[in-house]
Amino acid sequence: MRQSFTSMFQNILLSHLYLAKSAVSLTEINDTLEREGARKKEIKDLFEAMLREGLIRKDSKRSYILSKTVPLYEGILIQHPKGFGFVSPTYQKNGVSEPLARDPFISPTSMGTAQHGDMVLVRVLRIRKDHRPEAVVIRILAHGTDKIAGNYRKSPRGGMVYPDDPRFPFVVRIDDYNSLDPQDGDAVIVQFTREHKPVRILSGKILEILGAADNIDTQMRLVIEKFTLPHEFSAEALQETAELQENFELAAGREDLRATDHVTIDGETAKDFDDAICVVKSRTGYRLYVSIADVSHYVPAGSAIDRDAYARGTSIYFPGRVIPMLPERLSNNLCSLVPGKDRLTVSAILDFDRSGRLQQKSFTRSVICSRNRFTYTTVRKILIDKDPVVRHEHKQFLTQLEWAEELARALQARRKERGSIDFNVPEPEFTLTDAGGVATIARAERNFAHQLIEEFMLAANEAVASHFTEKTVPAIYRVHEPPDPLKIDEFVVFATTLDIHLPPAEANPAWFARALDLCRKSPYEYIINNIMLRSMKQAQYSAKNVGHFGLSSTDYTHFTSPIRRYPDLMVHRTLLKLCEPSGEKKIQAKPQGLKEAGEFLSARERTAITAERDIQDRLKIIYMKDHIGESFDAIISGVNEAALFIEIPEMCVSGSIAVGQLGDDYYLWDVKHHRLFGEISGKTYRIGDRLRVTLQDVDNNRKRLNFNLAVLSE
Repeated sequence: MRQSFTSMFQNILLSHLYLAKSAVSLTEINDTLEREGARKKEIKDLFEAMLREGLIRKDSKRSYILSKTVPLYEGILIQHPKGFGFVSPTYQKNGVSEPLARDPFISPTSMGTAQHGDMVLVRVLRIRKDHRPEAVVIRILAHGTDKIAGNYRKSPRGGMVYPDDPRFPFVVRIDDYNSLDPQDGDAVIVQFTREHKPVRILSGKILEILGAADNIDTQMRLVIEKFTLPHEFSAEALQETAELQENFELAAGREDLRATDHVTIDGETAKDFDDAICVVKSRTGYRLYVSIADVSHYVPAGSAIDRDAYARGTSIYFPGRVIPMLPERLSNNLCSLVPGKDRLTVSAILDFDRSGRLQQKSFTRSVICSRNRFTYTTVRKILIDKDPVVRHEHKQFLTQLEWAEELARALQARRKERGSIDFNVPEPEFTLTDAGGVATIARAERNFAHQLIEEFMLAANEAVASHFTEKTVPAIYRVHEPPDPLKIDEFVVFATTLDIHLPPAEANPAWFARALDLCRKSPYEYIINNIMLRSMKQAQYSAKNVGHFGLSSTDYTHFTSPIRRYPDLMVHRTLLKLCEPSGEKKIQAKPQGLKEAGEFLSARERTAITAERDIQDRLKIIYMKDHIGESFDAIISGVNEAALFIEIPEMCVSGSIAVGQLGDDYYLWDVKHHRLFGEISGKTYRIGDRLRVTLQDVDNNRKRLNFNLAVLSE
């Protein structure tokens, strides 16, 4: 048999049998392979070999099926800019013996004509030493897209569009401008013509001009296209939203809490206020009201709004912009707990003793009227700075805020006592210009006002989750599994290279919390927080409650943000069923449905986080373009044989210094100690070292910042 065609014909037959709904006749098998160019003897030899190897088996006299142990999987191809890729998530419909523990690796030569985003069928060839499967694409089941966003460039050969997403390894030559007139450098959306073989240049037509690349709205659209983010509501959802009534009557079973002094505490730019709190101190302890917007009142399960919200999974927050999970009339109006407006809520009423130990909990539909909208900055000035002017302006709320501080500190102390991990990883804060540019980037402030609200939300989330556990009802939990022991060992070794000697590693949260405490205020605090966070598994949504490792909590869910997180809306629906007489019997959720929802919503959350980081990186590039030649204080965050990787902590900006830029020496990479060592000078650069760096240039295509050592460039 022609060797170059053997595996091709075999894969064609495997994919044909996999997709067949029933056993396939020998005649159909012959016809299928002959259409692909196989000769009769080749088909006979191939068929006999596959029977011997157990890849296929006889189902009846002249019909055949795929063996259940053949490792074929469906999934989405996620391609890397360097050409290789992975398939995720994997699904197998004919009953393979074991699911894959890791996403299969696809080498560039195993891609065929598949492109990033395609739904593919792959065959696992082997399991590598790192336990990752390696596979080959044997069939494209569905094309991901025939449209991409990119940057338009004029050239002697005509207009060319370079994909914004580097995972598409081609350019598009424009042969149809569609009556549009893009300018050189504009971001555009182009439709391309797929080829039947891998090529570097495709042809296509321009569908839309997005605008100048340095504008945040243009960048936002590019990110929307890159991650295929739902950003327009269906006509049915908008119609349902328009028909919603703002006025309501207090129905039976809804508690009137308008006499309580609920307030909201959020960021300066927040518009969707989905949580309000009230704290009342008594002789024996505290009563905490955590009242959350009753989104479920306006969004019944199965409605058009509900379907759109589920498809999004979460709101996505860009600097100065948002892609909301719910239509704006709901998120910023009907469901938003704005001051002075009666709003429907779901309240967790939690009684604590003086030490912050939960004594009693109850849950109810409610109606509240927020007394005031506080910002984190204002609360900080009242409680921490003791600003006399601000305290006087809000004197009617001082007592409650001070009670809230007492309770929050008690809850925080109890949480730390049980070993909950508090990461301190800074986030960037962008100030935008009216024209859509970037005015400043700074490290976002995080103060005790943030922690106060966080403690109350954690307490409410835990109370709801424990209520579900006590009632043994099917529900969605927020779970976080323990890290891989190997990751813990690697972290301990890494810390030792920084002269941070940790106690013997234990697989419990308290050990990680102690490790962070040892590094607090040290020069390495920033690095240790980041490295430890990377050693953790990702939290996710699950119908199976396995606890939350990071919080050292046995029961945890998300209850407090149904305006912006769909899992919270699911939790509300379950909780409100339990508030009804014989509520446990009314809960219809099936474990399988919850499992699928948990997996889907976890994936939507990961996509949202990646998209938010992507837009931040883009805005950093735009901002830093105007600061080439300027110097900054930085810290080394990583080292390899080719470069130092640096972070500018006060701006949360990262970049690299090529080894060739370090001066007149030959630098060796000391892998064990995470450092570069100068062979002549003995100079070392290691993770955690502080440097003065100068921005050399900005790589727009790869979205990278290249730096020099300031002492060498000044």
